[in-house]
Amino acid sequence: MSGPRIDPRAGLVVAVLAVSTSAILVRWSNAPPVVAACYRVLLTMVMLAPVALSRYGESFATLSRRDLLAAGATGVALAVHFAAWFESLSWTSVAASVTLVQCQPLFVAVGAWALLDERVTRGTTVGILVAVGGIVVLSLGDFLGGAAVGPRPLYGNALAIVGGVMAAAYVLAGRSLRQRFPLVPYVTVVYGVAGVCLFALVLVSDVPVGGYPPREWGLFLAMAVGPGIFGHTVLNWALAHVESSLVSVSLLGEPLGSALLALVLLAEVPGPWTVVGGAVILAGIVITARSRPDPQPA
Repeated sequence: MSGPRIDPRAGLVVAVLAVSTSAILVRWSNAPPVVAACYRVLLTMVMLAPVALSRYGESFATLSRRDLLAAGATGVALAVHFAAWFESLSWTSVAASVTLVQCQPLFVAVGAWALLDERVTRGTTVGILVAVGGIVVLSLGDFLGGAAVGPRPLYGNALAIVGGVMAAAYVLAGRSLRQRFPLVPYVTVVYGVAGVCLFALVLVSDVPVGGYPPREWGLFLAMAVGPGIFGHTVLNWALAHVESSLVSVSLLGEPLGSALLALVLLAEVPGPWTVVGGAVILAGIVITARSRPDPQPA
């Protein structure tokens, strides 16, 4: 079987750029965080469902019950990730929230070794540690600079860490399932389950389900197309061709991308700690990428 026509590492670049817009879009939205998370996932699923049914209809019939249950569990993990992370942005700074949610490489590395029998090389370990060190430096900038980090920063930071743990579960499950699960049916099932879970959470949260102005629906759609289609969907495609440790550490570029977008779109000038932390994160990504072998055909 021939390898992918597009280098999966190029796909990771696209995915990182796309997910970097997520925090900005969430901050622009005036809707309750759980509502924004819900419609982001549901709109993504709605856009993918016609393709999944028309081109991969027979694939659904061949999926085992075990794989469907595993994909469903992955969807639940994704729902918890979105709910926790979107909510964290209301209580702590963008820098702290985005960087803490990307603590997932620590959990991914351990989980990949324990559950997926992936060998984590010395170079990969060094790269992850360097990148996580950059996250710490970038996150501490808010505190060391004496700037306000939100109304309840400890609560917001804890939610971001929960989001990071769930993101690790999502990446690990995706790496295993994507070896035998076609991309479009896989993400349709995962996004569908995540959307249903988030919609149920909206119903029990006593927040309006509808009645939002066109501006909010435009932001929901932008979240679905950018971070949803070009971010998480491309990420899931890459998971079939590269190991989960490389995918997770590549996503550490999201804090840097979000900081640059905040500079341009929100006029938030990054402080020296943000610049230093971002540079260290990039160094960790480069070390990890160079330590990995070329992607193998799925």
